[in-house]
Amino acid sequence: MESIHHLLMKSHTKLNRKVMNRAAQLGLTSGKPKILEYLHMYGESNQKAIAEYCEIEQATAGNILLGMENEELITRRQKDGNRRSLYVSLTPKGEELAVKVIDILNEEENGITAGLSEQEKNTLALLLDKISR
Repeated sequence: MESIHHLLMKSHTKLNRKVMNRAAQLGLTSGKPKILEYLHMYGESNQKAIAEYCEIEQATAGNILLGMENEELITRRQKDGNRRSLYVSLTPKGEELAVKVIDILNEEENGITAGLSEQEKNTLALLLDKISR
């Protein structure tokens, strides 16, 4: 059997490739699907929280968000006089795309776990959660 680190990397790469191929058909580039998913799930948020969830640097998140703002997928605004933090929200166009992204994520996840029982899926999720912590 291959090492755990190699299996994790291989699994991530295969899933990410499938998701990004489909996301590209929607005009999305790297990083945008994760951000759309996050904002759909959690609503308005600041750039730091988005970067942490997506496991990317804040500067990288800022560059992706700028592109998304230019594409009218998100809006950024100051909140309650806090000039140091910008809060990000989905636009209606962004929300529509987020729903499509979540459908893609669910379909691809179902595809790669099709050979697993519900118990195996639950165990896998628990183990991956434990490893990621």
